[in-house]
Amino acid sequence: MQPTVRTSSRRWRIALALALPLCAARPASGGELECAVEAALDPRIEALRKFDPDDPRIEITSDTGELGRAGDARLSGNVQIRMGQRLLSADAAEIDAEQRTVQLEGDVEFLDPTLRVTGQGGNFSPESGQFRGAEFQLLEESGRGSASNVRLRDRSILELEGVRYTACPPGSEDWHLAASSIAIDQESRVGTGRDVRLDFKGVPILYTPWISFPVGDARKSGFLFPSVGSGGQTGTQVTVPYYWNIAPQRDATLTTRYFSKRGLRLDPEFRYLTPRSNGQIEAEYVVNDLVTDEARTFVDGRHVTHLEPLTRLLVDAAYASDDEYFEDYGVGFEGTSVTFLDQLAEARSDTDHWSLIGRVQSFQVLDQALPDDEEPYSRLPQLVASGQWRDFVRGAGATVHAEAVNFGRDVGVEGVRVDVEPGLDWRRDANGGYVAAATSFRTTAYSLTDSPTGDDSPVRNLPTFSLDGGLLLERDAGSRGQRLQTLEPRALYLYVPYRDQDELPVFDTAVPDLNLVQLFRTNRYVGADRVGDANQLSLGVTSRLLDARGGRQFLSATLGQAFYFEDPRVRLPDEPASDRSASDVVAEVEMSAFKNWNARVGYQWDPDAGQSEKSEAYVQYRPASDQVINAGYRFRRDLLEQFDVSAAWPINERWRGFGRWVYSLSEEKTLDQFVGIEYGSCCWALRVVTRRFVSSRTGDSDTSIGLQLELKGLSSVGVDYEAFLSDAIRGYSAIPPDSRP
Repeated sequence: MQPTVRTSSRRWRIALALALPLCAARPASGGELECAVEAALDPRIEALRKFDPDDPRIEITSDTGELGRAGDARLSGNVQIRMGQRLLSADAAEIDAEQRTVQLEGDVEFLDPTLRVTGQGGNFSPESGQFRGAEFQLLEESGRGSASNVRLRDRSILELEGVRYTACPPGSEDWHLAASSIAIDQESRVGTGRDVRLDFKGVPILYTPWISFPVGDARKSGFLFPSVGSGGQTGTQVTVPYYWNIAPQRDATLTTRYFSKRGLRLDPEFRYLTPRSNGQIEAEYVVNDLVTDEARTFVDGRHVTHLEPLTRLLVDAAYASDDEYFEDYGVGFEGTSVTFLDQLAEARSDTDHWSLIGRVQSFQVLDQALPDDEEPYSRLPQLVASGQWRDFVRGAGATVHAEAVNFGRDVGVEGVRVDVEPGLDWRRDANGGYVAAATSFRTTAYSLTDSPTGDDSPVRNLPTFSLDGGLLLERDAGSRGQRLQTLEPRALYLYVPYRDQDELPVFDTAVPDLNLVQLFRTNRYVGADRVGDANQLSLGVTSRLLDARGGRQFLSATLGQAFYFEDPRVRLPDEPASDRSASDVVAEVEMSAFKNWNARVGYQWDPDAGQSEKSEAYVQYRPASDQVINAGYRFRRDLLEQFDVSAAWPINERWRGFGRWVYSLSEEKTLDQFVGIEYGSCCWALRVVTRRFVSSRTGDSDTSIGLQLELKGLSSVGVDYEAFLSDAIRGYSAIPPDSRP
């Protein structure tokens, strides 16, 4: 086909149906990075995105040109060649129509939505393109650099020779990779380098004959950067992780750790996701602990399968090789409170009216100070069926709960417990209030072995009756009526007759903490081994301050107490007798997002003893996601009294600090404390954290120091503290306020 020639003001255009697949373009990901290089904002990119990337036609413009009969062309002066979303610019160009090549001369530029290359001369063909003395920019990832030679091949591969590569913006090159060659796959966003040296602030910090690194946030297989840390229990720690991107829905990480005081530990992790299932398996294997002279292991796994929308299979289990594993290898005082590990498998199916659960559960006890007769029972198995039918006759409903459990333990009584409780209820709502009544009849039967009372088949039968009522009163509040205030009183009368239950075993029953929910429950115990007798009236009142438009809650306050018409007589074996006429008073005040403040205060008062049983107070000031200060106080009589203060705050545009202090007033010692500081720029960040914490049940303390150097656009060297800070400092987020949605 002969070309068509058009002239206009000394410029001419050639339209050719000649396919030159120079470099495949990817749609832009949308949203610019905060420190993106300036070229990413080039207005020509938006113009290129409007074209069809698969359009085979070539559009050429230049100041002057000579066209041969065979389609060859010699172009000069502001030459621009566009094919699809790809644009070539040069001082001059020669087109060989037969060979389908373009020879570029002078200052040359290649541009598409993901890549910009400039150089001194080059050539292109359907198979490849090449520049000499080039500079390049990866526009979506803000990577840039220079190379003695740049080659484009296979539509998405960028091959570089004599390379300097960095993700720092122009004018800053705090870190860079220097390599004899680097290949970057724009589709998979993976870079591979040979004879690579990593320089930071002019100082070489890493050399490797081969390296594979991510370009952007793409997942890829390969070694991640090592980390170095230290701890009193483990000594100096060197960590080398390897990531395996098995498939889009499966990956694994094998982390090799060496502890100078403990030896070698291997930490594999496997994650998977299918249309019906997901799960994660983590393990830690100490080849030979230098202190104990034995192998040590910890395994933790979770798996969920959804057979259909309302049917689920769950496995959640953990195992440790010995009782001191968390004290020796855990980081943080939380590890000292791990008394047992849960091992659970469960199947659940829900229908319109029924929930059916089958479960097996056991526990690995780690706290050897726990007496044998206080260890938790295994459930092998547990079967639960709960049914509910609402409003089938003018506000009336029906419920049934049935459970059969086989409890097992090495010490003490064992056996099967069957618990069945059918019930009827009725509710009427009218005029901003409600009245509800409910009754049930509960039968609990046992089949026991080694019963200390000699009765292997005890049975308990008892009815329950309750009458519940409440109001919801509202009024306008605020100077312009922009607030809504409520007053919500509630009263519950509960009657449960007394049954002697002293000879029944205690498999899973305990007295929960008294709170506003527990105050209005029909059984003061959790678990079926005890049902508390009751002839009582529970009273409570709540007031809320809401946004009149959206209903958002700013403030709530609640006060409640139960009054006994008869002394409760049912007890657990270690529970003291009670002759009180009323329960403790419970109160709670919560404030949410009022001028950047959040607060919550809970209080439990014993009026008979004239003392507080439990209290907690928490206040937070959070004007932005990366600016937060927390202060908390926790008290449990004869158990604990603690302060907890934490904060994360920017010092200026580059620096921010963070820390936490947990102090036990009852023990007069610090349980956990850490302090850290971070410096961040557009292309790197440095974090240093030092931490001291209680590391054993005997109260011994440990100290750790961590360092993280993050090279933005490449990887991190050191310990990743972002997840730790988010867990340790309530409300903390590393997202700067101007980046929040």
